[in-house]
Amino acid sequence: MQKIILASQSPRRQQLLQMAELKFDVIIADVDETNPPGMPGDDVPAHLAVKKADAVSHLAPDAVVIAADTVVLLDGDILGKPTDAADAIAMLSRLSGRTHRVVTGVCIRSSNKETVFSVVTEVHFRPLSLAQITHYVDNYRPFDKAGAYAIQEWIGVTGIEKINGDYYNVMGLPIGDVIHVLRTEYGIQTA
Repeated sequence: MQKIILASQSPRRQQLLQMAELKFDVIIADVDETNPPGMPGDDVPAHLAVKKADAVSHLAPDAVVIAADTVVLLDGDILGKPTDAADAIAMLSRLSGRTHRVVTGVCIRSSNKETVFSVVTEVHFRPLSLAQITHYVDNYRPFDKAGAYAIQEWIGVTGIEKINGDYYNVMGLPIGDVIHVLRTEYGIQTA
């Protein structure tokens, strides 16, 4: 079986690949994740996923590399990882009672092939009180998460009213699509 490398330090992406019973190694892609000026928000995740694959592919030339990046989009703005508690509270306050989009860009690359795609999920939060938001930020410290939240944590369980699209995409990797591409385009058989 061909070796698979996940170019991500995200524990959620690792967990999703493990749930899919995929055997893989991790090589962390050390890249500048600054959003390119003028690039539409929808295009940023795929652009960054390709950059991550570029950073890792030469380290494992015989492997299939999976790289991904996720952004939260609201009113045309990218809500990245919050810098501190105040920033997280501000982001969640903006998301409260509104629908936003989560876009994950994926790059899957072997020595002779590359597949790049994006998946979009719409997420609608119920109105959240400042007390709820502060409780979440203080207890879950979502500083490594785009948009300052994780759907699988308390805020997702209690605050998200509905989603339209792939739940796992909101966690950071549209795992069903990834597995489908690995099987159909790269000939990797999974359980």
